[in-house]
Amino acid sequence: MIRIIFSFVIFLHGLIHLFGFVKEWKLTRVKQLPGETLISLSGGLSKMVGIVWLTACLLSILSGVAYLARKEWWWMVAVIVIVVSQILIIIYWKDAKFGTIANFIILIACVLSYGSWSFDRIVNDELKSFLPEKEIEKRIVTAETVDELPPVVQRWLKRSNIIGKEEIHTVHLRQKGEMRIKPESNWMSVDAEQYTLTNPPGFIWIADVKAAPFLHLSGRDKYEEGRGHMLIKLFSLIPVVNAKGKEIDQGALLRYLGEIVWHPSSALSDYISWEEINSTAAKATMSYGGVTASGTFKFDENGDFVSFEADRYYYRKEGSTLERWVITAKKNYKEFEGIRVPATLSVTWKLETGDFIWYKLEIREINYNIQRKETK
Repeated sequence: MIRIIFSFVIFLHGLIHLFGFVKEWKLTRVKQLPGETLISLSGGLSKMVGIVWLTACLLSILSGVAYLARKEWWWMVAVIVIVVSQILIIIYWKDAKFGTIANFIILIACVLSYGSWSFDRIVNDELKSFLPEKEIEKRIVTAETVDELPPVVQRWLKRSNIIGKEEIHTVHLRQKGEMRIKPESNWMSVDAEQYTLTNPPGFIWIADVKAAPFLHLSGRDKYEEGRGHMLIKLFSLIPVVNAKGKEIDQGALLRYLGEIVWHPSSALSDYISWEEINSTAAKATMSYGGVTASGTFKFDENGDFVSFEADRYYYRKEGSTLERWVITAKKNYKEFEGIRVPATLSVTWKLETGDFIWYKLEIREINYNIQRKETK
């Protein structure tokens, strides 16, 4: 609805420019523009200005149609319209000054759209270098492949249906959820997609967060070459989080480790070692890029994933501290391309002050072994 209303504003603002064209070409008398201008317009100059009025009208309609059609370049046309329109308004200031209000409103929308466009370009450039360009050699996971793993891990892999299927090299998934930044904060709606590599390990998570009506955050969490980087921008423009360092590296590694339940063949990777704890739990240790961290996977008697627990750095103003971090499955398992994975999960910090459920999510779609060209 907001998109339709704003498109109407653009169309109306553009059509008003027709008055200037009609007046200067003397097609009819225009009461709204009696003729007083900041500079003298006579002879052929007035008709040239009339053409400018018409051009502004047509470009405005074009930008409105593009906005309605969700074309990312609409704002580029709109900026040209704003500049031309405002020059005309200044020339006809006495009669057209209120058009400045419409230009200002459209300019705000252009700035916000530029932010989204700019943020998307940053992420797309990262994806181009992150995802493999060529097809990776296909290898099948067999029962013999998993023989050396602890029985509890073998049971999970068999339950996930990975036996007999190709090893997973790349993952593209979409998730919907809600998060909050503090235990007392309101929940914020999240739409996210993620690209994951398994060899070498890494991920790029891109999120659109609705913090409040008319207030959104764009987020990108990245783990690449053993290093983590969290970037969050208000309106895709203003950085509010730009975090790097060893604590972020450790957290990103643990996140990757906990998420192998969405790409089970990663359990066979040489950077992950396993140690059975009992018939329903196993300790996994991941070492990569000079960072090592461990966590405990728990499964039910059928082999379905139940939870992952690890000590991860929790950010505080006075300094980050190691706290218990838990990913919990909510007994909702789905198959994507034949692979059985937990689809509904929550992420919780176990703090001294109590449990802080930070993120709740549902996996909507997973595609395996994609190539770079498929991300466009």
